[in-house]
Amino acid sequence: MAIDYKTEIDSLFETVIAEGASDLHLSSDMNPIIRVSGSLIPLVKRQKFTSNDISAFLDVMTTPEKKKLFLETQELDFSVQYKDLARFRGNAFFERGTISIALRMIPREIKTLDQLQLPPILETFTQLQQGFFLVVGPVGQGKSTTLAAMIEMINQTRTEHIITIENPIEYLFESKRSIVAQREVKVDTQSFRNALTSAFREDVDVIMVGEMRGPDTMAAAVTAAETGHLVLSTLHTNNAAQTIDRIIDTFPPGQQDQIRIQLAASLAGIFSQRLIPRISGGLIPAYELLINNEAIANLIRDKRTHEINSVIETGMESGMIDMNRSLAELVRRGEITPENALSRSLNPKAFSKIL
Repeated sequence: MAIDYKTEIDSLFETVIAEGASDLHLSSDMNPIIRVSGSLIPLVKRQKFTSNDISAFLDVMTTPEKKKLFLETQELDFSVQYKDLARFRGNAFFERGTISIALRMIPREIKTLDQLQLPPILETFTQLQQGFFLVVGPVGQGKSTTLAAMIEMINQTRTEHIITIENPIEYLFESKRSIVAQREVKVDTQSFRNALTSAFREDVDVIMVGEMRGPDTMAAAVTAAETGHLVLSTLHTNNAAQTIDRIIDTFPPGQQDQIRIQLAASLAGIFSQRLIPRISGGLIPAYELLINNEAIANLIRDKRTHEINSVIETGMESGMIDMNRSLAELVRRGEITPENALSRSLNPKAFSKIL
C-alpha cells in the first residue's frame, strides 16, 4: 500500500507532541525514533521506512530548491511548520549512502524565564542597551529556548527594532511593543555575516544571531555590540572560560589580541546550561553565569582565561552562578540524583566536596 507521506509525517508530528518528545529521527530500515526526557524510544508499532521513503518525507517538508541544494551539498538545515501547534527544526544528511532526518520540536508557545526555571538575573541582560550576551552548552540543552525567552521579554517590555538571523528560523515572534524582523540564511540573506553587516543600515537596536559561526560572524557581532547594539547569540561550548577561548582561537594569531580587547570591552555575560533528568520526570536546567566585570575583563585582556572559573566560584555576591553549586542545589532540593549531577559536572572533584 502506497504511503501518503504528508499524512504520515503529520501523524508522526502528532506523536511527538502527544508524547512530550523533543526530537524525531527518521532513518532507512528503522522504525521512527523519538527522544523523551533525554532517552531515545523506537516507535515499534510504526513501519520501517526505506531510503526512498525518507527522501519522499524530505520532499513534503521542504521546497524543490532546498531538496536540490541537499543533493548537491549532502546536508540541509530546514524548518517545517505543523499546523498552529509547533515548528520543527530539521537536518537532513547522508549516512552510508542513505538519507536520514533529525527533527527537533520547537513549541509554538515561547515560555518565560520563570516557566523555564531559569534564574531571574537573566532579565537584567534583556534591559541592556548594548553588549554581547551568549547562551552556551552542548547540542540539545535548551539554548535556543532560553534565547527566545529573552528576546520575547524585550519584545514585550521595550520599544526596539529586533532582528533575528537564523538558519533555519526556529521560534516565531509576533511584534508587540517592539518590531521583530526574522531573517533566514539562504532564504532572506546569503550569510550570517551579510545579514549582520546589513543590520547596521536597518536602524536595529537588538540583534539575535542563531549561532556564532566562524570569525567573520563573530567579528561582526562583537563590533555590533561595541557600537551601541545588544547582541545575543549561542555557541556550542561547555562553559564561560572555554567560550572566550573558542572565540579568540577562531581568529588568526595576528588578530587575536585585537578581538581579545574588543571582547573584554563588549562582553555582557555568558550563560551556560544543561538539562538534567528530573526525579519526578522531565528535565530541569542547571546553569553557570559569568557577568563581565573589571576582574573578568582584565583576565580576558591579560590572556588569563584559565582563572575565570575561580572568579565565578567566588562571585556570588555580584550575581555570578557556579555550575557545581547549581547542580548541588538541585540535588539538595530532591530534583535530580547525585549520580546525574556528578555526570554533568565539569569539575567532579570540586563537586563532590560541596555536595
